[in-house]
Amino acid sequence: MEIYLAATQGFCAGVASAVEIVEGALAKYGPPLYVFHEIVHNTFVVEDFKNHGVIFVDDLKEVPDNERVVFSAHGVAPTVIQEAKCKNLKYIDATCPLVTKVHREAVNFSRQNYEIVLIGHKGHEELVGTSGYVSPQLLHIVENEEDIENLAIDPQKTVGYLTQTTLSVTETKGLIEKLKNRFPRLAGPPREDICYATQNRQEAVKELAKICDLIIICGSPNSSNSNRLRETGEKENVPSFIVDTAEEFDVNLLKGRNKVGISSGASVPRFIVDQLISRIQEYYPDTVVNSFPDPEKNIVFPLPAI
Repeated sequence: MEIYLAATQGFCAGVASAVEIVEGALAKYGPPLYVFHEIVHNTFVVEDFKNHGVIFVDDLKEVPDNERVVFSAHGVAPTVIQEAKCKNLKYIDATCPLVTKVHREAVNFSRQNYEIVLIGHKGHEELVGTSGYVSPQLLHIVENEEDIENLAIDPQKTVGYLTQTTLSVTETKGLIEKLKNRFPRLAGPPREDICYATQNRQEAVKELAKICDLIIICGSPNSSNSNRLRETGEKENVPSFIVDTAEEFDVNLLKGRNKVGISSGASVPRFIVDQLISRIQEYYPDTVVNSFPDPEKNIVFPLPAI
């Protein structure tokens, strides 16, 4: 048995920053510390913080006035910030800088009175937050080609599009092409909104698919980027599975396999990958582990004041 590790493992810079912000706030102020939505979509990270006195809420009404709250890495709408101010909450913004970039582009398109199409998963925290930066009368959310076909927008109008950062590169490419065909005056952001971490991980899975006969993705069920990684492997015609913990993995899937690829979502702690490797090695003691240089090892985002 051989294991091939995807080039990118562990937290991306945005997740690492958000986790460090919560850890720093806990160390400085102590519990209870409130966090608006899950800080990142990973079961272990969330449960570990709960055990240390973090209280996750989905409505600021659950936070007592004058308390301290952290906004998750997925970002929040301006109305949430305004509500925090009205409740005199001391808030710390852990929004990923790449998501903040999308917010700025949404504001820019709104100021130019463009019809704005957001490509993403309806109800996902990031998309909800970004929607808040778009003038409501200009906002259109699409998940698939059918949604694009049903857009009630004059084809001669200028239409701006933005994408949820954790989507599949392949998935968004097709939707953007369909938008271009429908709206000749389509305007995109200065650069693709797919974040570097999402893109790097998807490309790494494609590389694994060239040499592996099974791919395992470490990631939580509610993690968008982890689910996209599994789909990426499947689209490359390699059986691909997602597991939240090493214990979840069914080792029977390894029967008849020789080369197993392992990747992980951007919010997955590295030790979960290591535990999965150890679990496989329990059943296949002579397993060789192959790894590649990490293109993200020197990427770090500055932390806000805590």
